[in-house]
Amino acid sequence: MLLSRRGGPGTRRLLFSLLLLACWKTGSGQVHYSVPEEAKHGTFVGRIAQDLGLELTELVPRLFRVASKGRGDLLEVNLQNGILFVNSRIDREELCGRSLECSIHLEVIVERPPQVFHVEVEVKDINDNPPVFPENKKRIIIAESRPPETRFPLDGASDADVGANSALTYRIDPSDYFALDTKHNREQTSSLSLVLRKSLDREEIQEHRLLLTATDGGKPELTGTVQLLITVLDVNDNAPEFDKFIYKVKVLENAFNGTLVFKLNATDPDDGINGDIIYSFRRPVSPAVLNAFIINPNSGEIRTKGKLDFEEEKFYEISVEAVDQGNIPMAGHCTILVEILDINDNAPEVTITSLSLPVPEDAQVGTVIALVSVSDRDSGTNGQVTCTLTPHVPFKLVSTFKNYYSLVLDSALDRESVSGYTVVVTAKDEGSPSLSATASVSVEVADVNDNAPVFAQPEYTVFVKENNPPGCHIFTVSARDVDAQENALVSYSLVERRVGERALSSYVSVHAESGKVYALQPLDHEELELLQFQPRQPNPDWRYSASLRAGMHSSVHLEEAGILRAGPGGSDQQWPTVSSATPEPEAGEVSPPVGAGVNSNSWTFKYGPGNPKQSGPGELPDKFIIPGSPAIISIRQEPTNSQIDKSDFITFGKKEETKKKKKKKKGNKTQEKKEKGNSTTDNSDQ
Repeated sequence: MLLSRRGGPGTRRLLFSLLLLACWKTGSGQVHYSVPEEAKHGTFVGRIAQDLGLELTELVPRLFRVASKGRGDLLEVNLQNGILFVNSRIDREELCGRSLECSIHLEVIVERPPQVFHVEVEVKDINDNPPVFPENKKRIIIAESRPPETRFPLDGASDADVGANSALTYRIDPSDYFALDTKHNREQTSSLSLVLRKSLDREEIQEHRLLLTATDGGKPELTGTVQLLITVLDVNDNAPEFDKFIYKVKVLENAFNGTLVFKLNATDPDDGINGDIIYSFRRPVSPAVLNAFIINPNSGEIRTKGKLDFEEEKFYEISVEAVDQGNIPMAGHCTILVEILDINDNAPEVTITSLSLPVPEDAQVGTVIALVSVSDRDSGTNGQVTCTLTPHVPFKLVSTFKNYYSLVLDSALDRESVSGYTVVVTAKDEGSPSLSATASVSVEVADVNDNAPVFAQPEYTVFVKENNPPGCHIFTVSARDVDAQENALVSYSLVERRVGERALSSYVSVHAESGKVYALQPLDHEELELLQFQPRQPNPDWRYSASLRAGMHSSVHLEEAGILRAGPGGSDQQWPTVSSATPEPEAGEVSPPVGAGVNSNSWTFKYGPGNPKQSGPGELPDKFIIPGSPAIISIRQEPTNSQIDKSDFITFGKKEETKKKKKKKKGNKTQEKKEKGNSTTDNSDQ
């Protein structure tokens, strides 16, 4: 570090003492630390994780990170032990200039749930900069006629440090002719003058050489020097004079180019050219003064040059020299202190950082959506900013620190009512006239499955002619789900119940995807006039599907319902349109839904969330279990154009026993009618 090179053991002891003074405290939700500038890499700053109430084990899972606007990587956090340490060289003068207060503001952000903390690290000054004069040699011309107590202004040294480290004292080599005088004023500036103690005699000494030394107040102290070369002349014995040594003026930062700032007026009692005065900025002139002002050498008028900016420079110190035109020129000096007045010429700036987008519609009130920060380069009331949100949105701003806010959810969301919001943050300062700025963030509302499917009407009546062919399409139901994407997919099924001695599914079936309702066998008006299906509420453990209740004969009665298609992890099987399975009691009843024709060997099988795979051709299992029945369906696929009896396509129970019983009963007409109602039939309505 620069300090270790310039200082000795005392400097290192000072650095060590300052390190021991590093401390933290919390107040208003903020953690404070301090660290000396030029501290070495790895220097301990504070146990930031512990001080913020965070466990070490949750730093990585919660994506612990530290952000410092415009401060680079000066400070870093060890995620293993939660310690904040110095990562790279910190130069207080480079960081904050001559400001008495110098801090690094850190934003600590963690996720799951999102949180933000604010940490202030104060950078302590050390005496690492010596006093520096504007030039190594200073030439001064003094007429031998100047009386004792005449004062000659000198340029003081500057010290980049602050506080006691920048408090300077001056001394010169012992001299019979000159003394040094330093005066301090309320503006914290000092005037340094060389005072003539007795009359000069050019014939005795033509040039005086003095060493001017500046010493700062640091421990250990640092010094700087300038060589004074004083030439004694033998002409023009009156110098121009101003009525004041210091003048103070104020100028608005929006002053037009060429605005008069001040008019100088020096007097010289000499006659002729010895009394003619030329005004100029006293050298050396700072670049800031040269860029902002211009002086008329004859009239002494100082005017603005270019644009003033309070945010860039708030104060100017202009040293002026009035020189007469005698053979031996003499000069008078004064200083103009120019204060720049702020106007409200900077609009606020708004920055929005998104954290949790999109937002699920079931998000809890208080969920943090984004981080908002505002700033205004103006000062005073011109730089005081208030933030507001777009009205009539379910969000609000919560202040977390000065000019820092969290955008949080203020009320419940409903994607089906509003699927997204454009939230506009307006920052307005308190200047006159007031200036404002806006920034927006698009908040998309993510869907959750919070709506059951709904039929167009709660009840349907369908008239069907008796003796209909098996597998005929009798009606189509349609339900709608207002959710989005996968949550809006609807499937249909029947709620099984007994109709007399038979299962409801032996009369009708519904296609799971299309909602088409099919009669599985010829209906007999004399046997059954009305077939009515009852609704059932959906099970929240699965995605909803609309369920159809159908009644048959001359009328079919349908009602709205939503049911669970299958339990978690279970399969949802869609059976073929027709089956030639025997209706023998030993083999169980047949109740296949519509889905495939007699000659079809295409089977569709749906599975729950644990296994989304669907079997394709050639991947058929050879047996299926009928829901609600102990019967087992055995399936045998035959080659194309096979002449095999279709009754062998699907069989129930014990295959051999079923075939024998079917052959014995073929002569019975009643049995033929029953077999006709259950045999495999191609349905053109499919």
